[in-house]
Amino acid sequence: MINKFIDSNSIKRLIAGDETAFTAVYMLYSAKTYRLAYRFLKDQGQSEEIVQETFITLWLNRNKLDPDGDLWLYLYVISKRLSINSLKLICKSTDQRNVLIRNTIQEHNSTEEDVIAHDLEVFTQKIIEKLPPQQQLVFKLSRNEGLSYKEIAEELKISPNTVKNHMIQALKTLKTHLKTADLIFVIAVLFHH
Repeated sequence: MINKFIDSNSIKRLIAGDETAFTAVYMLYSAKTYRLAYRFLKDQGQSEEIVQETFITLWLNRNKLDPDGDLWLYLYVISKRLSINSLKLICKSTDQRNVLIRNTIQEHNSTEEDVIAHDLEVFTQKIIEKLPPQQQLVFKLSRNEGLSYKEIAEELKISPNTVKNHMIQALKTLKTHLKTADLIFVIAVLFHH
C-alpha cells in the first residue's frame, strides 16, 4: 500500500536513486499531475505525455530536491510549466488549436463559452473582410470551397504563383491578428470556471 504522503525520508531515498521511493511518488502523484495537465490541454494523450515528462524531469533532477520541501509543489510547478509550454505550441498550430478549442467547448458546453467561440469566429471573419479583395477571394475559395491553388488560378485567370502569394499574405495577416485573440480565448475558456 502506498503512503498518503511522502515524508522527508522517502524524498532522501528518492534523491539517492531508490526506484521504490520513485514508484511510491509516482503512484501518489501521477493522477493529480494528469488532472492538472488535462485542465490545460483537454487531451488525454497529451496529458499523459506531460505526466511522463514531469516524472522524467523529477528523476533526472532528483539530486536538486529538498528533503524537507513540498514534493507535490515541485511536481505541480514542473507539470504546469510543461503544460503551458505545450499549450503555447498548440496555439501555434491551427489544427491543434482547433482541436483544443473544440475539446474545451465540448467539455464545458455552456452558453458563455459558446459566446466566446462565436466572438472569435466573428473576429476572424472581420479580419478576412479587411483583406484586399483578391486575397479575400483566394482565401475563401481555398478555405471555404476547398479548391487547390491550381483550381483557384484557373477560376480567377491568374497564375498559381499569384494564388500562392495571396494566400501567404492572407495567412500572415490572419496569424498576426489571431495570435493574441486565440491565446486570450483559450485562457478565458480554460480558466473561467
